[in-house]
Amino acid sequence: MDGTLAMEKITDAANPYRAGVVALAGPPNAGKSSIVNALLHEHAAAVSSKPQTTRNAVRCIFTTDEYQMVIIDTPGTHRPKYALGEFMMEETGRALESADAVCFVVEALCERAGDWDDIYRRLEKIRAPIVLAVNKIDRLRGKNEDVFFKFIEPIQERIKPAFVVPVSALDGTNLDLLASELSKFLPEGEAIYPEDVMMDATERFLAGEIIRERIFEATEQEVPHSVAVMIEEFKSPDEYPELRRIEARADIIVERPGQKGILIGRDGAKLKSIIAEARRVMERRFGYPVSLKLWVKVKPQWRKSMSGIRNAGYRRA
Repeated sequence: MDGTLAMEKITDAANPYRAGVVALAGPPNAGKSSIVNALLHEHAAAVSSKPQTTRNAVRCIFTTDEYQMVIIDTPGTHRPKYALGEFMMEETGRALESADAVCFVVEALCERAGDWDDIYRRLEKIRAPIVLAVNKIDRLRGKNEDVFFKFIEPIQERIKPAFVVPVSALDGTNLDLLASELSKFLPEGEAIYPEDVMMDATERFLAGEIIRERIFEATEQEVPHSVAVMIEEFKSPDEYPELRRIEARADIIVERPGQKGILIGRDGAKLKSIIAEARRVMERRFGYPVSLKLWVKVKPQWRKSMSGIRNAGYRRA
């Protein structure tokens, strides 16, 4: 969309252009990041099968001819045990306060729905309208629709959503409908970002998220939640024309020597596999060959203090 066309839409009273912020909120592992990626048709947000993959509030931009939606993908809402969890919930809180609308994402027939009082109390404090997105609806095919309505009834009673949209990030069911319903709450105005911008994040940040995502998928149990990734060097041919490839170097921080051993693996096999997978994703995302070097370092209990998480690269905006 060029500037002239955008202005024509803004001044057309019958069809004004809209632009604003939508915050995605919900319990861990509900599929918020998967919905963002499916909407954008791009691997923008970190996704894994482990809960609490998202740690920072990440802004992704969905632009159409009628509206521009700045989607804030937030960490899964949970009761924090450590300073890292407190940081994540602060990220979620700021996103909810700044949003024009909130998309509350839940997993269809989630067995933990009865434990969401903390989430409900947080949502009850916000003034923005809420759209309930029931994700993974593909799992309900063949079931009686009464099962679905029985599941959402207590949620509706607590948060009073403006709309309820059953969706599937896996196969794309109703994602266009979800975006359309959310767009109704965006204020009239010009686009906030240029049309070709998809994320409000640096390549350095994205590289760290890609590496951490690959670690989450490659490890089990407590290791993923004890990991942080600090990008120590990131040089791209876009900034350094003399280079033919991206040169990246990062430290992987863990809390215990045993976790370091798991990440490195026998003869370094696990770490080599993580590097290979991260390089593959980064090359597709950034469009250049990638030279990636990773080191694993032990920083005991880094998650448990504000100084520890700051030293691991997590800072309040």
